[in-house]
Amino acid sequence: MKAMQFSKVKGDKNQHKVVVYALSTCVWCKMTKQYLKDNGVEYEYIDVDLLNEEDKQKIRQEIQNKSGSLSYPTTIIDNKVVVTGFRKDLLKEALGI
Repeated sequence: MKAMQFSKVKGDKNQHKVVVYALSTCVWCKMTKQYLKDNGVEYEYIDVDLLNEEDKQKIRQEIQNKSGSLSYPTTIIDNKVVVTGFRKDLLKEALGI
């Protein structure tokens, strides 16, 4: 079984490990990715709806374990700060942008 493919978006600001769990059809997810990109933040993302059922299940479990709820986008910074939804204020604060 191959590992899930995260897409990497390069940026100058790479002092934080930023992972975005998104849906390919979600407007807020697109806005979150765009906001990070516009601010030069390097991040990885995965569109959960495009995964196979087994991988979807794994990701859902991981998101729920980290944030207590399942919603998209979920952005995880340095494996400890969890931002749910498109929250410029929280992303800005957590990433110092």
